[in-house]
Amino acid sequence: MNQPLLLAGGTGAILAFTALLLIAGNTSDPNPQDTTAMNGKSAETAPTAATNTGYQKPDDAELRKRLTPLQYEVTQEEGTEPAFHNEYWNNHEDGIYVDVVSGEPLFSSRDKFESGTGWPSFTRPISETSIVEHTDRRFFMKRTELRSSEANSHLGHVFDDGPKPTGLRYCINSASLRFIPKQDMEKEGYGEYLKLFE
Repeated sequence: MNQPLLLAGGTGAILAFTALLLIAGNTSDPNPQDTTAMNGKSAETAPTAATNTGYQKPDDAELRKRLTPLQYEVTQEEGTEPAFHNEYWNNHEDGIYVDVVSGEPLFSSRDKFESGTGWPSFTRPISETSIVEHTDRRFFMKRTELRSSEANSHLGHVFDDGPKPTGLRYCINSASLRFIPKQDMEKEGYGEYLKLFE
């Protein structure tokens, strides 16, 4: 007959109690997130405010004032805007796309391409450090979610069906972006990125 193992008193009881706490701790998160990235990067927890870049995430009350309901839903609640019915899917101007929440530079129009999906698509970000990737297992799929590194804004997803030179397709919601035309970059404080268009 199988009997439960009882650890009586002293060190045995402490060890048993510690093991139970560890087990409970591993199951307490109702939404665990696998942070393994497609290109090897990962982030255990994405930052929610600027570190040393100057790009700040406002508090929630300020975000609700600044953002449209769709921008808030996409960036803060992982929403998705309709394909072909969004601001930048068909934008062909030179310029950069920044996080609508913090202003952090994310993508260049030089890396934008026509994917036929109805969302803005890019072959790469301006800087690999501006994007954090997480494995997204919602909707019975495994996808790689993209978030901005400073404000932790949900941006979209990356897929491995893009064109050369990277073979990647960064599929981004327009609602998570603000476009800065090339001619306005200097006056808006993004002059250092004009080198992308030389």
